[in-house]
Parts: sequence; C-alpha cells; structure tokens
Amino acid sequence: MTDPLLFTPLSLRSLELPHRGWVSPMCQYSCEPGDAEGVPTDWHLVHLGSFATGGAALILTEAAAVNAAGRISPRDAGIYNDAQAASWRRITDFVHNNSSAKIGIQLAHAGRKASTYWPFSGRTGSVATPDGGWETVGPSPVAFDGYAAPREMTGDDVQAVITDFRSAALRAVDAGFDTVEIHGAHGYLLHQFQSALINRRSDSWGGDEEGRNRLMLAVVDAVRGAIPDGMPLLLRISATDWADGGVDLDASVRLAAQAAERGVDLIDVSSGGAVAHQSIRPGPGYQTAFAASIREHAGVATGTVGMITTAEQAEHILVSGQADGVFLARAALRDPHWWLRAGVELGFSQDWLPQYQRAYPRGAY
Repeated sequence: MTDPLLFTPLSLRSLELPHRGWVSPMCQYSCEPGDAEGVPTDWHLVHLGSFATGGAALILTEAAAVNAAGRISPRDAGIYNDAQAASWRRITDFVHNNSSAKIGIQLAHAGRKASTYWPFSGRTGSVATPDGGWETVGPSPVAFDGYAAPREMTGDDVQAVITDFRSAALRAVDAGFDTVEIHGAHGYLLHQFQSALINRRSDSWGGDEEGRNRLMLAVVDAVRGAIPDGMPLLLRISATDWADGGVDLDASVRLAAQAAERGVDLIDVSSGGAVAHQSIRPGPGYQTAFAASIREHAGVATGTVGMITTAEQAEHILVSGQADGVFLARAALRDPHWWLRAGVELGFSQDWLPQYQRAYPRGAY
C-alpha cells in the first residue's frame, strides 16, 4: 500500500517538509502591553511548541506586526525590535530541537483594522489613545464598520511600510525561522490596498487592478530580496471579498501568477475579511475550490484552510488535487496532536517522539 498523500514529503525550494499537514496562523492576543509590547511570551512557546510535539510538519506563527502601528491589538505580537526577535528565537529553537517540524512567521500590518480590542477583553471597536491605542492608517480614510477611520497613507508612508516588511524579514531569518509568509488577506493593510471596496486612491498605489496590487507585489519583492534564495516565501490572500465590487477569484488568480513570477512559492488561500457586509457562507471545505483554481490557473503550489477537521477530509483534498498542503486552525486548537491521530486513522506508521511512544495506540485510537 502507498502512504497517504497527507503524509508524503513536500519540497519548497531547499526546505523539506516531512508531510503536508500544517498549522495555520492564529492570533493569540497574549503579549503584554507597555514595555513588553509585541514580545512573544511563554504562552506562545507552549502554544506553538505543542503543535511541534503533536506531529505538525509546518507551523506558522500568528500575524507578527512589522511595526508598532501594524498590530491588530495592543496584545498582538511583532517582529520590529530585537527583544521580539530574541523571544521568537527561543520558540524556533524549541521546535527545531524537539521535533522534525519546520516553523515560519507570518509578517503583517493591520492597517485600518489595527488598534482594536482583543476578543476576550470584553470590549469591541477601536482602542482609544489614553487606553493604549494609536492612530491607524490605510490606503484611504474609509473606516471598517465599528472602527475609527484611518489616516490616508502618503507615498512616504507606503514606502516606509515596504521597508518595514523587509526589515522584519531580515529579523525573521536571524530568529531562526525556516520560512516567511506575507499576510495579504483578511482585510489587513495589503488586502486593503488590493480591494476596490477600500482603496479609493488615484495615485500609483490605487486606481486600476495593477495599481491596487502594486503594494502587495512590492512587499513580495522586498521580502524575497531579504531572505535567502533557498528559503521559501508564502503569501496568504483572500481569494474573494464575498462582496460585489471587491476582489474575486479571477483577480486572485492573476495576482497569484504575478506573485509566483516574483518568487512566491506557495499561496495560502483564504477568503473574506475586507468588509463587514460580506456574504460569506462557511462550511466544511468551503475554500478548497479557490485553492484548486489558483493552483491550476496560476501554476503555483497552494495551501488550503477553513473548516478542515478530519484526516479523511484532508486526504481527499490532496488526492483530488485541490491543494498541495492543508492548514488547520480550530481543529489544531481542539487537538494539538491532530497529526499523530491522523496518521493512525489513515494507517500511516510514523515515528512518535520518545516521550510519547508509550501512548501509541496498538488498536483503535
């Protein structure tokens, strides 16, 4: 019998992933505000480390802001100073020293969706300046529903963000990450520039599709130039805005093809987040068709995410050619050892860490 496709290796440039079951970026809102802003804590070490010991092949961190204003909330992680990079290094060392997993960091800027209250704060909306909030920025002075309106970015602001992404990528390399993902999805800054529902500019950073995609691709160029040639570059996009007049699948195929030409090795395909009036209808595997279309028509490897819960479902996605890898989020939170269980369920014999071998099931899981 052949091995399940879920448990076959995948090479991205010089990075060898032991299999195709991965961890999607998931914000934890668990950094301390104030002097320790943006610095990953013991929570992040245990949270991400549990996926490594649980058998994941690739772990992506939560969105790490490329500058202080790019944090989604005052409790979000960053990678714009040395203290943050040193704390990330502790996590990458743990993953590498205790598992065969690889770990990547997601570089992000929240734009007009920054400076918000974290989900378990008991409050919603934008954080006021006296409470630790800050002025947000975006392509145009158009607010996300329930949030403060951002300041429209100048040309110099745009160039500074590109530089910040490059600097963050350099720090990520020094911090021991195996790969880098650019966050261009979910209504955050790069997606804001991409979507005509938000970007009202008439300069070179707006207007037609080419202008609206310019920042995303400029960041791809900057990050690709900052990381080693052998390190793969991932790009997360929202394949559709689920709203008339916004990004659609055809536009995403074109963007993915351009990104691949510039050195992106895998498109992490999600959707939505640009506007509150999206007509999204989540369900099991509801985004896999987007990944399949981008994979086929843009000629680039894809990962898919969204309500993927079982080993059989993940295997079907891969066998049917819808994606090259499967990202888990909520399923991984429910079971940080999902990949060990999936191997047993699919009849795949894999090595368990010696500390866990006594738990290897000899019969049913």
